[in-house]
Amino acid sequence: MSRNFRLTVAIVLFAALNVQAEPLTLIFAGDIMLDDGPGRLIARGGDPLVHFADVLKAADYRIANLETPIAESGKRITPKFYAFRAHPRTLPVLQGRFDAVSLANNHIGDYGSDALRETMQRLDAAGIARFGAGRNLTEAHRPLWLERQGLKIAILGYNEFIPRAFEAGADTPGTAWSEDDHVISDIRAAKAAGADLVIPFMHWGWEYEAVASQRLQSFARRLIDEGASLVVGSHPHVTQGADVYRGKPIIYSLGNFVFDGFDIPQARLGWLLRLKLDKTGVLEWDTLAAQMDDAGTPHPVPGALTPCGKAGDTQVALCRNPHPPTKE
Repeated sequence: MSRNFRLTVAIVLFAALNVQAEPLTLIFAGDIMLDDGPGRLIARGGDPLVHFADVLKAADYRIANLETPIAESGKRITPKFYAFRAHPRTLPVLQGRFDAVSLANNHIGDYGSDALRETMQRLDAAGIARFGAGRNLTEAHRPLWLERQGLKIAILGYNEFIPRAFEAGADTPGTAWSEDDHVISDIRAAKAAGADLVIPFMHWGWEYEAVASQRLQSFARRLIDEGASLVVGSHPHVTQGADVYRGKPIIYSLGNFVFDGFDIPQARLGWLLRLKLDKTGVLEWDTLAAQMDDAGTPHPVPGALTPCGKAGDTQVALCRNPHPPTKE
């Protein structure tokens, strides 16, 4: 083997190891509820995600908050006024659109432990990853590990909406409850396990409030101080604005994405969050407005102004939602 050949091989290998991977495009959607109106639409052969199918398909990985068990088992928990349980026929609507769902919310336990277990089994069989709930405390707090484009990302899910009624125990199924010190411990553990980025997906805040409470704003900043790369929230059924702290975005609430039964206009408008990520963190992010109709189906809102940003920003900007391409 000649010296020049060895030198050429060394140069090629060095270049290959230092090629910058393409950024990972990650999507977060807010609350998806597939009972009631959306469930009836699916039963008739409809598709509540059809208007965002192309946007979802274009991303490398898609995550949503699943605000209902998908099961036929279980018994409704009383005296809860609103309780959801989607029929298993709704599950194929998520397949190919979402790669993972958070189960850390206040409705996943509406039909008890049996329905949660069945939901997890059905998601596993469908190839949809899950996090934020489990058969015990350890499983509920286990991160969703995403390894793509040379990145290792830990995504954590927590419920913080009272009452604290369906929390996982040492040997009992339920959700990961957002105990401040436990969340911080999980972030540190994920970093120690080799995560390049850590993303907490929080189910928190009071319903219909347009601005996140001071407590949530303070806690979101603390999560970033402890190592989170960004913070994403859901639950209030309305969007709650966004912030930038230490160059990292906080989206307090994405609002609803597939959900019916709301009379107030603010609860019919949600955001789809799009992120471009590499090992340095968030390179770019924007939010796409989703206007829900009477059946809970989201529709794009071309021209809407919604929060966005990029690496190095010190405050949130507003971006105009794109118009769909003209078909000739």
